Amino acid sequence: MPGSAAEVFGAGLPDAERFAALLERHGVERGLIGPREVDRLWERHLLNSAVIGECVPKGARVVDVGSGAGLPGIPLAIARADLELTLVEPMARRVEWLTEVVDELDLDVRVIRGRAEERAVRAEVGEVDVVTARAVAPLARLAGWCLPLLREGGMMLALKGASARDEIARDATAVARAGGGEAKVSECGVGLVEVPTTVVIVERIRPRTPAQGKRRRNTVGARPKRAG
Repeated sequence: MPGSAAEVFGAGLPDAERFAALLERHGVERGLIGPREVDRLWERHLLNSAVIGECVPKGARVVDVGSGAGLPGIPLAIARADLELTLVEPMARRVEWLTEVVDELDLDVRVIRGRAEERAVRAEVGEVDVVTARAVAPLARLAGWCLPLLREGGMMLALKGASARDEIARDATAVARAGGGEAKVSECGVGLVEVPTTVVIVERIRPRTPAQGKRRRNTVGARPKRAG
């Protein structure tokens, strides 16, 4: 366990250790993580996830989309007990795992089975302050799924790799169409983790209505339609 773990998790460190132990014991056999990930659980997964709390306002309502093994949602919930956190995951076996972890660690976290784009999930989640996603989908698709869950002014935090800026340039039009503002890149955990976490931040703005996206037809001098 890295020395920075105590600083990142604070009073939640014992729960972080228990979560790491659960992942180490069951993660590979249940298809949650690859065999090579066991030796780098703290740096690559727990700390990498928890440090995005730097971008999350105090007391925010947060939804983690495609939570999978519970990343980044579970470490974020452990590090930031002030957050109201919901995990959304479509696969039954992963929902079972997430529910077990939440119960085992006695976390005040809700688990919902479904996809973010489903109407029933959107209705149950409501409008939240922050949506997180890690290794779920390209930015264009992610924006279409996540931005509708946000209140106006809320933020999507997408954990990305080295190609984040290329992805932003490629998917800018799709992000805007989904109701997002200009995407920005932030590095979280600088000085705390060996490789800072790259996060693409997109604010939910008021989407352009269909009427605003169409040119008005110029009817001055237009020829009348023939009868019949």
